[in-house]
Amino acid sequence: MTDTTDRSTRELRATALSVAFAGLRAVDDVDLVVRDDEILGLIGPNGAGKTTLVNSLTGFQACGGRLEFDGVDATGWIPRRRARAGLRRTFQNVRLFKDMTVAENVEVTGLGLGLRRSAARAEARHVLQCFDLAAEADRPAGSLPYGLERRLGIARVLVASPRYVLLDEPAAGLDENESDELLEQLRSIPSAFGCGLMVIEHDMRLIMRLCDRLHVINYGTTLAVGSVHDVRTDPAVIEAYLGSATHESTASRVAHG
Repeated sequence: MTDTTDRSTRELRATALSVAFAGLRAVDDVDLVVRDDEILGLIGPNGAGKTTLVNSLTGFQACGGRLEFDGVDATGWIPRRRARAGLRRTFQNVRLFKDMTVAENVEVTGLGLGLRRSAARAEARHVLQCFDLAAEADRPAGSLPYGLERRLGIARVLVASPRYVLLDEPAAGLDENESDELLEQLRSIPSAFGCGLMVIEHDMRLIMRLCDRLHVINYGTTLAVGSVHDVRTDPAVIEAYLGSATHESTASRVAHG
């Protein structure tokens, strides 16, 4: 089927997104855009509101503001409708079906998104091949080492033609070598799957090498948006991470990961 979507509207756009808990603004009037051919990094100190923002985008958290999906108002869509339309996310904790095989974990996701069994099986083979997991297809998911568990968690959200994929701390708990391997896998997603990618991550070494743009939030508000070069040298961003007293050393840390 030919994609007739106007190129200028091919983006996930949140406008004035706000979330309050008992009067405390966890997300405060945030505007955010994920383009369909880019990798956007969402970063900020602990407690900045990053996961709450992702929960809002994917419908797991009630919020104020407006969400547009390729130019269509998706503000009132429930999580299932957003997922079926192509907005997918992972969670910080990998949620696998431990007693199922690696392939079955991916297939069942496709079935849940409305694919026929044969299509879900074909999608699983394709995704596992792309993520270097084909050799593990018949292995129980519960027997995977931690690094492959996290990779499988990402692979599952890539079935059935996603449009935008939001990854919540995909490198959490990985060592440096595993993080480097994951970096190469993540880099391939926009071109291999034709989707935009947003990554929440504390691993600055990975983020600075992976992303096309960065969006920084702190205390629930947008602190900076721009290229990796512009954001990593922004004094306000550096101060938000460790404070102005360690400005010079923090600048090096944020710049080089």
